[in-house]
Amino acid sequence: MISFSVTAVVFGVILLAELPDKTALAGLVLGTRYRASYVFVGVAAAFALHVALAVAAGSVLTLLPRQIVQALTGVLFLGGAAVLLMKRDENEEEIRKPENQSFWKVSRAGFMLILVAEFADLTQIMTANLAARYGDPLSVGLGAVLALWTVAAMGILGGKALMRRVPLQLVTKVAALVMLALGVWSLWEAVAR
Repeated sequence: MISFSVTAVVFGVILLAELPDKTALAGLVLGTRYRASYVFVGVAAAFALHVALAVAAGSVLTLLPRQIVQALTGVLFLGGAAVLLMKRDENEEEIRKPENQSFWKVSRAGFMLILVAEFADLTQIMTANLAARYGDPLSVGLGAVLALWTVAAMGILGGKALMRRVPLQLVTKVAALVMLALGVWSLWEAVAR
C-alpha cells in the first residue's frame, strides 16, 4: 500500500533538490529543438530507471566512485557544448521537419542524456537514502519519480515557450556556454576530490 505522506515528503524533497540541477537545463535545451512529448518520454524513462535503481539499491549507490561519474558527466557536457558550438546555423523550420523529429531518435537522445548525466546524482542518492530510511520503496519511488518528471516537464515546456520569443541560434549559443561551464565544473569536481 502506498503511503501518501511518505510520497508527499519525498516529492517535495526531490523536487526542491532537482529544480536548480542540470536536468531542467537539459530539458530546456532538448525542448527547444524537438517535440516536447517525444523528449519527455525518453527523459521520463531514464528517470524511472534511476529511481528504480536508487530504491532497489538503497544506500549502496553512495559507495560508487563519485570522481568517475563526475569526470564522465564533464566529458559528456563538454562534448555536447562542442557539438552545439560547431553546428552550422540552422533554419528553425529545417529543425522541425518530420525526419528530424522521429520518436525513437528524440526519445533516445533524452533518455541517454539523463541516464548518464544523472547517474549517482544528489537526487538519486537522496532517493536511495529515503528508501532506506522509510522502508517503503513503493511510496518513495512514486514520490521521487513524480518530482523528477515534474522538473523535466517544466524544463521541456520552458524550452518550447522560449522558442516563441528568442531565436534558436541565441538559445543554442547560450546552451553551449552553460554546458561548457557545467562540463568544466564537473571535471573540476572530479579532480578536486
